[in-house]
Amino acid sequence: MPTTVDPEAAQETIDIVQQTIKGFSWQNIAVLVCLLVASIVAIRILVSLADRAMIQAKLDRGVRTFLRSGLKVVMWVVAVCALLGYLGVPMTSLVALLSVLGLAVSLAIQGTLSNLAGGIMLLTAHPFAAGDFVDAGGVTGTVREVGLVYTMLDTVDNKVVYIPNGEISAKTITNYSGNDTRRVDLKFTASYGDPPEKVKDCIERVVGEHPLTLPTPEPLIRTCGYGSSSIEYEVRTWCGTEDYWTVYFDLIEQVKEAFDKAGVEMTYDHLNVHVVEK
Repeated sequence: MPTTVDPEAAQETIDIVQQTIKGFSWQNIAVLVCLLVASIVAIRILVSLADRAMIQAKLDRGVRTFLRSGLKVVMWVVAVCALLGYLGVPMTSLVALLSVLGLAVSLAIQGTLSNLAGGIMLLTAHPFAAGDFVDAGGVTGTVREVGLVYTMLDTVDNKVVYIPNGEISAKTITNYSGNDTRRVDLKFTASYGDPPEKVKDCIERVVGEHPLTLPTPEPLIRTCGYGSSSIEYEVRTWCGTEDYWTVYFDLIEQVKEAFDKAGVEMTYDHLNVHVVEK
């Protein structure tokens, strides 16, 4: 949608500003300087008070930065309008001109504004923080930084990915570091010739002896399926979130070693062919 500025209103404002400048006196300049200094002091005081209030409210640092910048912009616009009003510039023409310019700028950067709104949502809702391992915007990795426009993730293969916050806030976010504990789910197969109780006792011993698995909730080891060549066993045990992958890979390796020592066969899909002579 194209947006244009009224040339008559703009020219009128320019003519008035030029006429005002021509009629300047040293007294006008002194008053303007005083008003400018007063505006600067007032803006600094108000921003400082607002910053203290935001710190007491425990707002995120990114949100505080954004609100502080926005407050400065608003107050400077008010101050400039007040100074121009003192000079005799008609506020109606000035406000109309600023409104049209603001609309044009907002239409031009609407994508950035969408990401900005998403960043504010992430910083206020706190679905994750720096250091968390998450799945966000279709990317899995460790959060390095949450900005107002982009979120930086370090992937497991050491890439840095910048994701627009608009995409993250519009999709499902999975925070793997959100809780202190996680459940490790594994499946093992064993031959039909091995008694299920023997297989489950072997797995239970490995899980119980691992130093990083948690005794509560109690581990679950059950038969979960019968395949064409093997019986499938489901293993569910809990550990600290930071120990998840260590426990995951350790159990895979240690269960295989325990099966070998106990004589349990980990079968694979195969076909037995029996030849009958007539």
